[in-house]
Amino acid sequence: MDRCGWCGTDPLYVAYHDTEWGVPERDGRALWEKLILDGFQAGLSWITILRKRDAFRTAFAGFDPVEIARWGEPEIARLLADPGIVRHRGKCEAAITNARAFLDLGGPEAFADFIWRHVDGTPLQPERPDIAAVPAFTPLSERLSKELKHAGFRFCGPTITYAWMQATGLVNDHVTTCHRHAALR
Repeated sequence: MDRCGWCGTDPLYVAYHDTEWGVPERDGRALWEKLILDGFQAGLSWITILRKRDAFRTAFAGFDPVEIARWGEPEIARLLADPGIVRHRGKCEAAITNARAFLDLGGPEAFADFIWRHVDGTPLQPERPDIAAVPAFTPLSERLSKELKHAGFRFCGPTITYAWMQATGLVNDHVTTCHRHAALR
């Protein structure tokens, strides 16, 4: 069975590729969680975050933005002492800031609407013949990144934003030889 080359053979990565990556996510809270995790991934491999995802969910109160928006220095100190997650002050602070921005936008439904309007509610369907044809960012991810930053979000540059768009199915970037490309068309 052909897959995108980036997932390799690690069973966790293969399962993520085959069942989650690129599947359109319409739940605003889940979209927000994945944006936070993609922010934590900056400078690291995604498999690192994937292996720590359960610990992140525990450390970040199930990614409840209402709770996280109330956090301050005591919670940041707790996060920085947690060996189960990526301990980076700027990324922890950004998660709190992003919870506030998420709520300021109006919460889950408003956030999902805000994100999906960038693709007119329908996943983009590029035809990428191989991994070399997949860009690190696009003009659309640059535009969405700017809009997110304008709305108060952090750790959402164009490359992070594009990786997030791929992961959440706003764009089907499975290569055309991958068995998931046609399934998500």
